[in-house]
Amino acid sequence: MSPTEMFYRSLDVTRRRIWTRRQVQPGEPAELPTDIRIDRDFGSQLPASARATVDPDAASALIKAAEAVLSGAWSVLGQQRADSADPDWFYDPMTGRRAPDDRLAFRIHHRDETETGNIKQVWEMSRHHHLTVLAAAWWLTQEERYAEAVAEQLRSWWSANPFLTGVHWTSGIEVGVRLISWVWIRRLLDDWPKAGDLFEHNDDAVRQIAWHQEFLAAFPSRGSSANNHVVAEAAGWLAAACAFPWYDRSDHWRQSAAALFERELAANIFDDGLNRELATDYHRFVLELGLVAAVEADAAGEPLSEATWERLTRMLDAGAAIVDAKGRAPRQGDGDEGRALVVDDPDRDPWAVALASGAALLGDRGWWPPLGGAVEATVLGSVGRSRQQQRPRTRPSHFPDAGLVILRSQPQDGPEIWCRCDGGPHGFLSIAAHAHADALSLEVRHDGVDILADPGTYCYHGEPAWREWLRSTAAHNTVELTGVSQAESGGPFLWNTHPRTALVSCDIGGQAVQSWTAEHDGYLRLATPTKHRRSTTLDSAARRLTVVDTFETSDVVPMRLSWHLGPEVTVDFDGARAVLSWQVGGDRRQGTMQLPDELTWSTHRAEAAPIEGWYAPRFGVRVPATSLVGHGMAASWTRLVTELELP
Repeated sequence: MSPTEMFYRSLDVTRRRIWTRRQVQPGEPAELPTDIRIDRDFGSQLPASARATVDPDAASALIKAAEAVLSGAWSVLGQQRADSADPDWFYDPMTGRRAPDDRLAFRIHHRDETETGNIKQVWEMSRHHHLTVLAAAWWLTQEERYAEAVAEQLRSWWSANPFLTGVHWTSGIEVGVRLISWVWIRRLLDDWPKAGDLFEHNDDAVRQIAWHQEFLAAFPSRGSSANNHVVAEAAGWLAAACAFPWYDRSDHWRQSAAALFERELAANIFDDGLNRELATDYHRFVLELGLVAAVEADAAGEPLSEATWERLTRMLDAGAAIVDAKGRAPRQGDGDEGRALVVDDPDRDPWAVALASGAALLGDRGWWPPLGGAVEATVLGSVGRSRQQQRPRTRPSHFPDAGLVILRSQPQDGPEIWCRCDGGPHGFLSIAAHAHADALSLEVRHDGVDILADPGTYCYHGEPAWREWLRSTAAHNTVELTGVSQAESGGPFLWNTHPRTALVSCDIGGQAVQSWTAEHDGYLRLATPTKHRRSTTLDSAARRLTVVDTFETSDVVPMRLSWHLGPEVTVDFDGARAVLSWQVGGDRRQGTMQLPDELTWSTHRAEAAPIEGWYAPRFGVRVPATSLVGHGMAASWTRLVTELELP
């Protein structure tokens, strides 16, 4: 932690002590903001014509999701919330615990599961995404029951969570995302006769909207925490200041939030368009936050800079470029399914929604994947102003700043073979919170099916053994030396060391044979310093991927080479040869892996001691998968060759 960050954190500690006097207990009278304006209209409505342009399939799926909320069948991070029609805002269904609801927020240790339960589960319902779904259902159908349910739950939340009381005031990102939800609930309910009584003429709403903005202004994420969190905080603050200009401070808040947002978005994004956290799911989340914030600024008549729109365009095109033939994004680094706005069926791939929304504002390109309709695309496109930006004419495959390379077979050679090669920085900022120890790892898909898979994230809090394994080197398709990860973990969101990866060569350019070579220095810290180099070649016509691992070392060191198969893949394993099979509809497909016979190979599936053979399809969910693990010794003369042939 830098001296500057330590200084600001000490200021935050002091400010928290002072602000303790401002805590409001549930049921306690609270004063209205002293600078509240008499005119509190909501001015940025959706055009009346927008409803008729919503894709019918997207509308139908959204209404079905709204019915699930009202019936108590809402899913939150892999857990069913039977109380979604009348939530307990402090309940964690995974542990059965209730987080504190009457204590000063600054005295709650939200990462201690014994105190709060699984905090992600507790927080997620209070992001109010299920309420934006209900509000969107009202907008589409004008059925009163959707709007009444939204109003009842908002009044419940506002009453149960007064200023600085309870666990929902412990994290700025939650405050920011919640504000975005409130902006869009108000916008979607604009034609409802009771919308004004719920928001601008409701003292609880007026207080809460001001409190949320005061909190974000006072306690922004800083230093090593200024990753996607600070972008979300700034986006929510900007959205609220633009949409709810009800206070004398609103203009100042808007200007401050816009400056913070633009500065932090620039800091979080490489020039090549990818997110510096090297966690693909957070790239999408930050892109969504950026589009929503920029649209609010447009609606307020105070647009963000062209430089910010150019950056959002690069992010959008980068996201479209890295997805596979089925529109699935890489699974690099952490991912917790964070959303800026949910007005579509939440089970729809959020990448499809994000790209469709970006296309509504910025247009797509000929090389983009096919896009379906999305309610979010319609509403954002109706409020924001479309723009023309410089765009790549062909699909990029190499992102040099992020160190990401996509090898992709040619269409005429058969179903797509897609291979993500990881040769970038370890992560973002000093703690690299959302990075995995995955340098030189690969992901390989055949026609969108995971063949060599990144196992994913599964959890953040509460299950430390799972958290450590899923971000370890052993959990990724790369080489582990001496039984330790390439980077030294200092905690669930902290890395003490950061491996450096260097590109040796990259020859892609759309030709039939593409190759990538890189190396990393993460194991130079060993007693026997060792450098790992990997070369990967895709021969499109031969349908073959060849991986060669070599080492620079002065002695022999114990090693492990892991190949983690996707959950749909079964394996018939014999010595150093594996026959892989998977089902696609009525078609059974098959490939082969020839493994380095210098190693001793074993298969692992659904093992718990130690953890091995798992895949997390989404946050909070894990399923069995097969891992092929080879053990042996690495030396300067070692050359390990793996060949994967696919149909």
